[in-house]
Amino acid sequence: MRSLLIPIAILFSNISHSLPLEKITLPPDFKIELYAKGVDNARQMALGDKGTLFVGSRKEGKVYALIDNDGDYKADKVIDIASKLFMPSGIAYHQGDLYVAEVDKIWRYSNIEASLPSVPTPELVYGKLPNKSHHGWKFIAFGPDGKLYIPVGAPCNVCESELPFATILKLDTVTKNSKIVATGVRNSVGFDFHPKTGDLWFTDNGRDMMGDDLPDDELNHVSKEGQFFGFPYIHNDDIHDPKFTSPEKAKHNRKPALKLGAHVAALGMEFYQGKQFPAEYQNNIFIAEHGSWNRSKKVGYRIVRVVLEGDRVVNSEVFASGWLQGEESWGRPVSVLTLPDGSLLVSDDAADAIYRISYEK
Repeated sequence: MRSLLIPIAILFSNISHSLPLEKITLPPDFKIELYAKGVDNARQMALGDKGTLFVGSRKEGKVYALIDNDGDYKADKVIDIASKLFMPSGIAYHQGDLYVAEVDKIWRYSNIEASLPSVPTPELVYGKLPNKSHHGWKFIAFGPDGKLYIPVGAPCNVCESELPFATILKLDTVTKNSKIVATGVRNSVGFDFHPKTGDLWFTDNGRDMMGDDLPDDELNHVSKEGQFFGFPYIHNDDIHDPKFTSPEKAKHNRKPALKLGAHVAALGMEFYQGKQFPAEYQNNIFIAEHGSWNRSKKVGYRIVRVVLEGDRVVNSEVFASGWLQGEESWGRPVSVLTLPDGSLLVSDDAADAIYRISYEK
């Protein structure tokens, strides 16, 4: 494990003019501002008890701590907690400790906010994950049961693979025992737990090389542990894979709660439980769409809002857009996180930025 403390860097708020935030379209009375710039390849975010914003990365191999000393919702300092890690995209904060997911390992930085700017020595929590980098980067979160949920993506575009590939599992960080929660999951890089039922909901990226419009990325709902979500035999609810067709296995497929569109690259998601946005936003899902990389005309590059009634999706709409201008993109949303005041943070691994979306009537 390589852990490296880097001198604190100052992030000046006047750099907000370097990004074209005026191009972002939001519903009336919402606004977007820069929370931090210079957070290289910003991916999943987690918030500490004392307000420290922790951010993972993928290509940079770093984990950051962002500190807003004066409470103006602009980061004043950034600390590099670790570097030279194996795609540490996924992070979680739980009971005072920071958990960092490399492709093949989970690390814990105990009582981290008490020691900053010094970085505690990390301890290995779990080292039995596959070391395949293809779809190997993680999004992690603790569930209502106190277990750490970890996706293990398929090591390919489309293929048959042995467990635990193409699954979501949960880990008891004390006993080190793990259990598979969902199978047939090609590549989930975002999930959250329903505020009322505690059920797991997750995004899943559809396979490539079936054309511009097939298959859709998905929003899925795990209503019972062990459910099968189709990959690689069936995509969405009705598209049999041309190479790995298996009607017998496909009939066990759990249909998606919502089809999100092909190649939008749906990543981080969260149930909104803040109090700042209007009441109709309560318990809605916000999904960050990273954007297409191999479609003839680009799609995604936005934040989508999904409305539920119970466990049924009743509406979905674009909440924030503008990172894509024609066929040129200047940013790529990755993950979302609600702050205690009810505003919403968005990470962007292309613009190396964190944004804050707030509402004021």
